Amino acid sequence: MQKVYLTDVILRDAHQSLIATRLRTEDMLPACAMLDDIGYWSLECWGGATFDACLRFLKEDPWERLNQLKAALPKTRLQMLLRGQNLLGYRHYSDDVVRAFIVKAAENGMDVFRIFDALNDIRNLKTAVEAAKATGKHAQGTICYTTSPVHDIHSFVTLGKGLAQLGCDSIAIKDMAGLLTPYAASELVKALKDAVDLPLHLHVHATSGLAEMCQLKAIEAGCQHVDTALSSWAGGTSHPPTESLVTALNGTVYDTGLDLDKLQAANAYFAEVRKKYRRFESEFTGIDTRVHIFQVPGGMISNLANQLRERNALDRINEVYEEIPKVRKDLGYPPLVTPTSQIVGTQAVLNVLTGKRYESISNEVKRYLLGGYGKAPAAVDPELQKRAIGSEELIECRPADLLKPEFEQLRQEIGLLAQNDEDVLSYAMFPEVGKQFLEQRSTGNLVAEPLQLEETLVDGVKKAPTEFNVALHGESYHVKVTGTGPKNEMLRHFYFMVDGVPEEILVETLDEIVLDGGTQGAVKSNISSKRPRPSAEGDVVVSMPCNILEVMVKIGQQVVAGQGVLVTEAMKMETEITAPIAGTVKAVHVVKGEPANPGEVLIEIVATVE
Repeated sequence: MQKVYLTDVILRDAHQSLIATRLRTEDMLPACAMLDDIGYWSLECWGGATFDACLRFLKEDPWERLNQLKAALPKTRLQMLLRGQNLLGYRHYSDDVVRAFIVKAAENGMDVFRIFDALNDIRNLKTAVEAAKATGKHAQGTICYTTSPVHDIHSFVTLGKGLAQLGCDSIAIKDMAGLLTPYAASELVKALKDAVDLPLHLHVHATSGLAEMCQLKAIEAGCQHVDTALSSWAGGTSHPPTESLVTALNGTVYDTGLDLDKLQAANAYFAEVRKKYRRFESEFTGIDTRVHIFQVPGGMISNLANQLRERNALDRINEVYEEIPKVRKDLGYPPLVTPTSQIVGTQAVLNVLTGKRYESISNEVKRYLLGGYGKAPAAVDPELQKRAIGSEELIECRPADLLKPEFEQLRQEIGLLAQNDEDVLSYAMFPEVGKQFLEQRSTGNLVAEPLQLEETLVDGVKKAPTEFNVALHGESYHVKVTGTGPKNEMLRHFYFMVDGVPEEILVETLDEIVLDGGTQGAVKSNISSKRPRPSAEGDVVVSMPCNILEVMVKIGQQVVAGQGVLVTEAMKMETEITAPIAGTVKAVHVVKGEPANPGEVLIEIVATVE
């Protein structure tokens, strides 16, 4: 008898894949008694993007969520997704931070740590696996599945053997993009079963429409653990439905033993809950067979569409799809999973929008080519590497070996805002967002983004959300206003659905008016539209909407062509903007923290006169 055990991702990856990780704890807790009574092997409920979303959008303490879920699910293992040395952030952390995070996660209720590295560099998994084992919890090593000229059964089996040698309790095959095919799944499971004596888990997204077939072939080949999602949150960029697999295996040697009536009751609850989150639904979360051509995971597709729409370049998305495999090849075929999916995707957008490949190279690509994320699966393009990092010495060791212990320094930086070690770790994961969350908590100003438009009364009648079509630069968009956020000083958040995709606009109010002789004068504000339009060769501009992270020059400063003058952030990736010419900085039209858009002069440089 080879019973199959299920891990349901309803509390993490299902809503991360379908509604941008917006499911609130208050909508999880009422279902926990039902979920706890089903008999799952585990429930995935934490990690991935949930930590970021809790702090950034939901204004929830992610540690408190974990505590509450553990209390509400006493009979069921809780599982999380951990990015190895990256933990839940986008950079490598020192070993003392990695160990502290895992200890605190275990203390707050985590039972199973699914640990992966975006490059499948096993050196980046070692500290996290050892730390999880030291807590007495389940350490699950992960193989990030992808396809390329250098990824094959042999390479995955070699990684599997390495994970076993690290002391992992089980191995997960993580197919984040839905690239597995049924017979490839069968072959991989058989090869791993022959090579390592550890339980195998299969995590496959349904993006390509092949996931259910992959699950069945993997089970027949000896995989006893499979990830599913309750059907109301299944399919497309999420996972195959739990109830369907239970039904398919019922009465066979693989019977899960789970009760369909209990599953249906839990699913009915979540079907109703999903209706509350309509404004986060996206047209890019259904089946998309293009993933096998462009290897673009579903989550990447929606991000890319948003970026291109902001640039009024959504019609160029097919160019970006075609560019992504080229960038991936140049970078040595990294699997496309956080953070490498963002690194590759953002660089592809830059290449398309600038009209010249690698005219602008993100800081993350430079760090990647330097070896700052680990060892690339294959050789990188030597010309690109030279262009990006020049003669800098490559990092050949495990990147974290170069990091000094930093936990105590982080504690000092955040100071009294941190009430415990968990708060320090929240700040470590996302310094800006984490600090803002702790500041707002300290003043009692934590306000979650709205689920729907604030109701207003006009002549005693409730007004429905505004819905309209708009034509802009020859393109037509369907816009529905879905909500407004709280006003914060001069800023106000507005939420929209644009062609079915959720968008957020930050509006700066115009309430500083200078009156001159009874007539309206100038508006005193930092609205980006007041910046000049580019007209000279020394004007510094950006190629896509972004935020300013750092201004590196001052008025009157001498610069050389190619010198860094700004650091920007878009799609959570940083890019250094360089001086187009040598000369003197004449004007700086931007400060740290401001948004910037294409077509605006951010810095003016006057050419040096010979």
